[in-house]
Amino acid sequence: MIISDEELKKLVLKNNLIDEGGIEQILEYLKNSDTTFYDALIEKNVVSDENLGILISDHLKIPFVILSKLSISESVFRIIPEKIARKHKIIPFDKDDKNLKVALANPNKKTLLEMIAHKSGLNVIPYLATERDISNTFFIYRKDLQMIFDQILQTEVYSDLQSIIKEDAPIIKIVNLIIQYASQDKASDIHIEPQEKKCLIRFRIDGMLHDVVQLPINLHDRIVTRIKIVSNLRTDEHMSAQDGKMRFHDEEETMDIRVSILPIVDGEKAVLRLLSTHARQFSLIDLGMSERDLIKLNDSISKSYGMILSTGPTGSGKSTSIYAILKIINKREKNITTVEDPVEYRIKGVNQINVNVKAGLTFASGLRSILRQDPNIVFVGEIRDIETAGIAVNAALTGHLVLSTLHTNDAATALPRFIDMKVEPFLVASTVNVIIAQRLIRKICEMCKSSLKIPKEEFIKNLPEDIVVKNLGNLPEYTIFKGNGCKICHGTGYAGRIGIFEILEISKKIKALIIQKADSEMIAKQAVEEGMTTMLDDGLNKVNRGLTTLEEVLRVTKIGLS
Repeated sequence: MIISDEELKKLVLKNNLIDEGGIEQILEYLKNSDTTFYDALIEKNVVSDENLGILISDHLKIPFVILSKLSISESVFRIIPEKIARKHKIIPFDKDDKNLKVALANPNKKTLLEMIAHKSGLNVIPYLATERDISNTFFIYRKDLQMIFDQILQTEVYSDLQSIIKEDAPIIKIVNLIIQYASQDKASDIHIEPQEKKCLIRFRIDGMLHDVVQLPINLHDRIVTRIKIVSNLRTDEHMSAQDGKMRFHDEEETMDIRVSILPIVDGEKAVLRLLSTHARQFSLIDLGMSERDLIKLNDSISKSYGMILSTGPTGSGKSTSIYAILKIINKREKNITTVEDPVEYRIKGVNQINVNVKAGLTFASGLRSILRQDPNIVFVGEIRDIETAGIAVNAALTGHLVLSTLHTNDAATALPRFIDMKVEPFLVASTVNVIIAQRLIRKICEMCKSSLKIPKEEFIKNLPEDIVVKNLGNLPEYTIFKGNGCKICHGTGYAGRIGIFEILEISKKIKALIIQKADSEMIAKQAVEEGMTTMLDDGLNKVNRGLTTLEEVLRVTKIGLS
């Protein structure tokens, strides 16, 4: 860290980002966490990574750069070899005839800067960049995966290899490279699919599947066998589904991977779910929650009882939000226990239980057992049935804070859904504190971002005029942004994802509607009258801020384009 924790404390206090009480809470949080003071400020929603970097750079009188918003030419970043760049967290980003600008997490490395100046023959100008920003920018060093595999195949697989050990070596290398590249691409899943004449590798990035590389079909079985070996699965079983897990180590992190093998017509298909430790390091601000919604949520999570529900379809980021909340409320004096299917990410200080249906450990039985473990806070991975719903509500009534997820389209729909699970309306009204509904939308790629003007008439073809005016203003035309498509974003114009949210607080009027068994439309209308921002409103706000596109918001909120 470029400045000490003590200096950083003084800096955030001086800038009124936090008070002494807040500092004490952060220090208490650090006792039960593996994170740093810097990261704790971000995870606790005190300040964003970018703004904290700017604050430190102003304090140190060092210029600040945001690499994610720059387009860096290959002739510049290749000045420093990748190994040195990764080791010292340094990236060159601009140069002219005399000067070379470099971004560092610690610009005080004078010996390193002198060495670069000597090697390049240029005057080196150091800039401060955050470690997260630098780590996210290392992808610029990558070579094309198909080209690498073609080289491996030409030099190793197709050469005259007699030894079985040598023959297996390129397969190990291929599997490791696939996982490494998927991790660098921030892919959530790897699909290894047998086809008639080829083996197709696809990555799911930002919710979308992308064809990445094609390999000869005769390598497919050996790749799947390698995955089975490291996942402790049966290599002689080819006709039934198998599930396992493996651990992958690289220079950046250690990653847990869930493995699913399924026999299909052309052979065995393997799907690898990447469970990166970095994936749950997001704060609610990182996830895209507005300050207004954060205030509502913080009021609810500070209570010692009741229910907090996160709703949305599979892949909408519900678990990520719950993990961010758990990290906020994880204190030494609290006993937090979870029952999940499965436990994907470990949280220090939290007791986490895996559902095991074969052993009779379901959400319901696990939750019943948890309540005999003297918990303060309980997280149930999902409320799927009447029994789990009843036990969860009972726990919330008896002085526990219960967090869980539900599969519903929006926040208001979660309330009738509970009543459908045979929970009495007055119990729902008494226990539920807040409901979070969310979706994940793709962010515009900063490397190929450009602006354009759209007439108001184009907007109101797809949306009611009052919603457009409410969120974008009453203007004849609007300036919005789009991604043109580049190598970094695989030509999509999008890179990364962010959440759109609606936070429904259970007010007195909404409690009355629940008891009356009002439908979700009436509940949603009342919530909007009381100031709830809908997911559509939140999405349009992010369009206005240049974070995403109108098409993306309409796609995710299920409103069709005309």
